Amino acid sequence: MKVGIVGASGYSGEVLVKLLLSHPHVTLAAVTSRQHVGQPLAAVIPALRGTGADALAFTGSDPAELAARTDIDLWFLALPHGAAADFARALVPAGRKVIDLSADFRVADLATYERYYGRHHAPELLPQARYVMPELSDPGWRTEIRLAAAPGCYPTSTLVPLLPLLRAGLVTRGHIVVNSFSGVSGAGKKAEEQYLYCERAESAKAYGLTKHRHLAEIEEQLSLAAGQPVILQFNPHLAPMRRGIITTITAPAAPGAALEAVYATWRAAYAGRPFVAILPAGETPDSAHVTGTNRADIAATFDARTGNFILTSAVDNLVKGASGQAVQIMNLWAGFPETAGLV
Repeated sequence: MKVGIVGASGYSGEVLVKLLLSHPHVTLAAVTSRQHVGQPLAAVIPALRGTGADALAFTGSDPAELAARTDIDLWFLALPHGAAADFARALVPAGRKVIDLSADFRVADLATYERYYGRHHAPELLPQARYVMPELSDPGWRTEIRLAAAPGCYPTSTLVPLLPLLRAGLVTRGHIVVNSFSGVSGAGKKAEEQYLYCERAESAKAYGLTKHRHLAEIEEQLSLAAGQPVILQFNPHLAPMRRGIITTITAPAAPGAALEAVYATWRAAYAGRPFVAILPAGETPDSAHVTGTNRADIAATFDARTGNFILTSAVDNLVKGASGQAVQIMNLWAGFPETAGLV
C-alpha cells in the first residue's frame, strides 16, 4: 500500500517518516512540506541518510494536487489544527483515506471545538470523522469511515488508564484531577524564547491551566463513556526533557470499589492488546522506559486515607501520543498486524 505524509518535517512528521520507511507492508510514496519543497528527504532529516529516504524529496502541499494523486491510498496529516482540515476537505471527497494527527477532527461537537480552537475549516466533515483510540474504540470504525482522528498525547496518557474505569463505574465523575508533564517536543518546532535550551533545562512549569486545548477532547471522550457530562481538573506541565509524558490521575473510588477491580477491568479491556503494559500495584511508570516505543505503561494504587485511586501512566508523546498511534490505526484499518512497523 502506498501512503503519503502532509507536513513531514515537524517532530511528529519525522517520527512518522522513520516508522513508515521501515514498515513491512507500505511504501512511503510522498512527503510534503511548504518550507522544503524540492529538497531531498535525507538532507532535511539527516538521520535518514543511507535508508530508503534517499530516493524521496519533499513536494509542494497543494490540497487539490495531492487529492488528484490516485497512486496513494492513504494520507497522514501531520499538520497544525486548521491547516489539516483544509487538506482533509480535498482528500476525503476524492476517496482517499486520511489519518489526521491534528485536533481538527478529535472533537465531534462543533461548538466545543470552536470554543477551544476557533473557527473550524471543514465542519461538514465532522460527521464523517471518527475519533479512534485503537484499544478503546468500537472496531466498527474500520469499515465505516474514511477520516480517522488520532488522539492527542495528553488525552492518550489520560484516557488509557481512566476511561475503562469510568465505563465500569469504578470511579466517580466528580473531582477527578489530572496532572501531566510533557517533554518540550510536544510544543512542536517553533523558535520561541520559552523553548530555548537555557530556558527549559533544569526548569519545570505549569501552563495552560483551566483551558488547555486537549481538555475538550478528554472531557468529550470521558462523557461519552460515562453517558453523562464529565468535568475534570487538568493541569499540564512542561518538563525539562525532549520527549515523553507522565500523567498522574486522582479519581475518587466509587463506593465499594477495590484496587483489585481496577486491575481486573484493565486486564479485560487490554487483553491481547500489545501496546498497553499494566504494571503491578505500587509501581509507577517511567517516561524513560517508553521512549521510542508505541507503548503506554499504566499502574494504580489506592489511598485509603482519601478514598482515591491514583492512576499513573507514561507514553512517548511523539510515538504512542502521535505518530506511532497513527501507524497503529493504519495497521488496523488496512488489516495488517497491529504491531507491524512498531515496537
